[in-house]
Amino acid sequence: MLPEEVLKEAADAVVDYQGDGLSILEIPHRGQKFDSILEESKELVKELCELQGDHEVLWLQGGGRMQFAMIPMNFLGDGQRAGYLDSGHWSRDAIQSANVFGATEVLSSSKQNNYSALPDLPASFPEDLAYVHITTNNTIYGTQWNGLPLSEPPLIADMSSDILSRKREYDKCALFYAAVQKNVGPAGATLAVVRKDMLKQIKRKLPAVFDYREQVKSKSVLNTPPVFAIYVSLLMLRWTKSKTISVLEQESIAKSEMLYNEIDRNSVFAPVVKVKDHRSRMNVCFTAATKEAEKRFADLCHARNIVGVEGHRSVGGFRASLYNAMAPDAVAQLVSVMQEFEQTAT
Repeated sequence: MLPEEVLKEAADAVVDYQGDGLSILEIPHRGQKFDSILEESKELVKELCELQGDHEVLWLQGGGRMQFAMIPMNFLGDGQRAGYLDSGHWSRDAIQSANVFGATEVLSSSKQNNYSALPDLPASFPEDLAYVHITTNNTIYGTQWNGLPLSEPPLIADMSSDILSRKREYDKCALFYAAVQKNVGPAGATLAVVRKDMLKQIKRKLPAVFDYREQVKSKSVLNTPPVFAIYVSLLMLRWTKSKTISVLEQESIAKSEMLYNEIDRNSVFAPVVKVKDHRSRMNVCFTAATKEAEKRFADLCHARNIVGVEGHRSVGGFRASLYNAMAPDAVAQLVSVMQEFEQTAT
């Protein structure tokens, strides 16, 4: 979801960017205008994540799945092992990609709970691991890590669905990344932030486009970047700065609590994630008593102009995604419709 002011500014730029008759879709990707977009966006990422000068900010393509592959390509050398915390669909995909390049160790998994809870954190991680990978928020099942674990091996985090939604110790990560289409911008761009000392660990010879060192050298323009997606991401970063992470976090807490309180109270619905400390503020997953009731509730939502609440195709039920730009009033509207449905269903 994008704020209306961001959509309007992006729409104006499609017609005429900075008043010189060129659309944002027409500016050269190696020209001064796009250089300015890149530099401002990178500085805003560092500022919002409270990073010092020891991280490189990259804008890439290929989404999360390309990062699943690039990470072991670059950092999982011959004879090494990488550790993964298995908290759901996306962490499993990351593990499968890493297995192509080397050995992986599942440090903990919540598969036995159908991923309706977070896996237990080990007391410590093996020090000989090339890195430890964590997925901070699990969109399909509705679980989220409140904090980042202490890790002696380099910590790598997939933050695609909760980046910039709360205060985090981003500098704990040797690398963190996000497909931007949840909280940062439109689909098509991927943000990757890598600590400079990690680049020295890359030993494998790689095609330049998959090599973080080469992407850093080229300043994210090794190949033609997704100019418009990065520009809209810049607008979102400006919006995020003006709102502040603290305000966005407080709104996130209020929105998610409002909805979880109704799910827990309502006689028709049940939460997927029972352990409250494991519940995601970004993706609130719940079910109704029967499939027939789920269909009727989905129909009522559609009639009340509430769209996109159906759960992921792999698990069913419902999923309300409360990303940064989602207004509290919209969550209150969903709660009202849930209460209305309860009246008619009982």
